[in-house]
Amino acid sequence: MPMCGITGFIGNNAAANALEGLRTLEYRGYDSAGIAFATKEGRIKVVKTVGDVSALDKKLAAEDMSASNFAIAHTRWATHGGVSDANAHPHTDCTGKVAVVHNGIIENFQALRSELTSRGHNFSSETDSEVIGHLIEENLRTMGFVDAALAAFRRLEGSYAILAAYEGSPDALVAAKNQSPLVLSAGDGFAAAASDPVPLAKCSKEGLFLEDGDFAIIKKGSLEVLDLRTGKKVGRKPIVFGTGSVFSDKQEYPHFMLKEIYEAPAAIRLAAMQEPAALEKAARLVRENRVVFVACGTSRHASLVGRYLFNRIGGKFCEVVVASEFPYIAKNIVDDDLLVIAVSQSGETADVIEGVKIAKARGAKVLAITNVVGSSLDRISDCALHLNCGPEIGVAATKTFVAQLSLLYLLASTVVGKKDDEKRKLDEVSRILENSLPGWDAVGRKLSQRLAKEPAAYFIARGPNFPTALEGALKFKEITYIHAEGMAAGELKHGTLALISKGTPVIAICPNDYTHAETISNVMETAARGAFVIGCSDEPNSAFDELIAVPKVEEHHFPLVFSIPLQFLAYHTAVLRKNNPDRPRNLAKSVTVK
Repeated sequence: MPMCGITGFIGNNAAANALEGLRTLEYRGYDSAGIAFATKEGRIKVVKTVGDVSALDKKLAAEDMSASNFAIAHTRWATHGGVSDANAHPHTDCTGKVAVVHNGIIENFQALRSELTSRGHNFSSETDSEVIGHLIEENLRTMGFVDAALAAFRRLEGSYAILAAYEGSPDALVAAKNQSPLVLSAGDGFAAAASDPVPLAKCSKEGLFLEDGDFAIIKKGSLEVLDLRTGKKVGRKPIVFGTGSVFSDKQEYPHFMLKEIYEAPAAIRLAAMQEPAALEKAARLVRENRVVFVACGTSRHASLVGRYLFNRIGGKFCEVVVASEFPYIAKNIVDDDLLVIAVSQSGETADVIEGVKIAKARGAKVLAITNVVGSSLDRISDCALHLNCGPEIGVAATKTFVAQLSLLYLLASTVVGKKDDEKRKLDEVSRILENSLPGWDAVGRKLSQRLAKEPAAYFIARGPNFPTALEGALKFKEITYIHAEGMAAGELKHGTLALISKGTPVIAICPNDYTHAETISNVMETAARGAFVIGCSDEPNSAFDELIAVPKVEEHHFPLVFSIPLQFLAYHTAVLRKNNPDRPRNLAKSVTVK
């Protein structure tokens, strides 16, 4: 199951600490949630429910968790098995003495389940994850907990981050990792594990990021990492958690998404605060190699802007490839003179990680652009640049998209020796945007009254603003659940005009730049067919029914500026439709399986 969040804690108040950590991971999944903890009698108690962590809190209201000295918890995004209490994690074995939480997909679970069923094991869920606890139970007949877990995990095929507890071994949790992230930390009287550093940063300044094939024994104050296959001890160097890892609440904002939109100006400034040596190394790699961007979703849209920047500022041609498609063409384009710029907010996107591994195996260099220090992508790349903008809890990317664009502006300018000039300009743009946010918030709320009633909307633009149209449409569809399409304005006449009729919303991203005249011509094509045109521009035009006014900036900064009012537009339309913009249905923040 992709994108699930797991936490574990061993030490005093373990259940409360595991739950607190779980709340910070809800962006990874919120179909269901659960916890397994030690009772004062030394038994394992499992409580789980459909819904988010607040629903789990209600179920736990009558439970006494004060004596818990270990706990593991999980928030789920469903793949194998529907959304139900039975399919929620943690899962147990037949005896109820083993509890397991899992993020990933066990590819051979059907064969394992058939084998275990033939041996008398009874399963209570439809999930792939439940086989893990039963495998441990089977092995406990002849060996201790650690060896039983080692033997069980060796039989798994697929992707996984696993935490397991056994009431017969209350002083230790065990963990394993393959292709799904897992971070550990330990200190005086405690040890903890989580899917990312955010839950751990409150109690520790550094942690161990497990590598594929690692098995860990987690005890109070100590962490031991073994090679899963050989059982031999391996060293893992601690990594200091980034300063942005500290979790913050919504403050006075009704949703994280709105808070994070308002953090965009600060995100621009933070993204520009790059270590000079790393930035210069990245620029040198760009100068000396062919370049291809590999990314998914919002990160791909940022990469498309990066392609324009590298070409227009640096005179360098490069390409952007959807990460899931990259393996199919890698054989023909990857060699030792290629630089793969891998862009991933989480640094754990499975398709991006796979593409990077393929590229490195064929001799390519890899530059990572990510928000998470110590993430898988960060660790396997030749060079990494970090967004520095702190955790983004809302599922829809807002401030991280802005930070990605800002970092790409800075990198493109560094390639041509104009880093300091671009840093100054980015700072100026961030100050301009701070003054614009309240007005965009208001106009987004106003226009949502019209858009919330529509079945579809179309976002059009040309040149470097075309990726902004794609991103605007993505934001709109993923949280409003209204069909939205982003396209190059010149493509309207090649099919989409057939969908334009009286009242159809068309959002035209139309700055007064070298694309202006042709984009206005396309706007008039839609207006002639009755479209309701919202112009997003630094210049009014009679072709617009409504105007989202943006400040005048240098033309290559327009994609950065336009992205924010479109985020407000999506946010307010989603809220008016009574959707939770922080938790869009069927989606989660970090896609850790292919």
